[in-house]
Amino acid sequence: MRLGTAALITFRPTEEEDRDPIREILQQSGAFTAEEIRTALELIDSFLHESEQEDYDLRTSLDAEGRVVGYFCVGPTPLTQATFDLYWIAVDPSNLRRGIGTQLLLHAEELVLKQGGRLLLAETSSRTGYDKTRSFYRKNSYSEVARIRDYYDTGDDLLIYGKYLSQSGI
Repeated sequence: MRLGTAALITFRPTEEEDRDPIREILQQSGAFTAEEIRTALELIDSFLHESEQEDYDLRTSLDAEGRVVGYFCVGPTPLTQATFDLYWIAVDPSNLRRGIGTQLLLHAEELVLKQGGRLLLAETSSRTGYDKTRSFYRKNSYSEVARIRDYYDTGDDLLIYGKYLSQSGI
């Protein structure tokens, strides 16, 4: 898949060998706390080792040399009809600004559509360290649909970005 001058990457369901490179991506990003990284790894482990789980679907992106350059995790939102959550999306910091994040997000949207989804939601923080994340969602046609003040901590709001997906194309 190629978007303009974006890097050429491929996607596949996340495999066991991707776990350590994804952990490194999350650690090197500087955006995630140790607790957040542990949670991301728990979701990866659930996807890899609990064959009957239907909560999470993970995809890994690989560059032309087969190196892991990013990943995402999506899943249906419990007790909703066709609403999905984008739990995680991350790109190797050495590959930022090459369009990989946008390609990951488009692939996630296509996957959600194939699974009958109509709305994709992404939660993030209002902390300064998440400025680029919020800008990324806005650049990709996501709107802030909710804000809960002081959710994570005093002065750290929960922001929910959403995008309605159409069955006739994104």
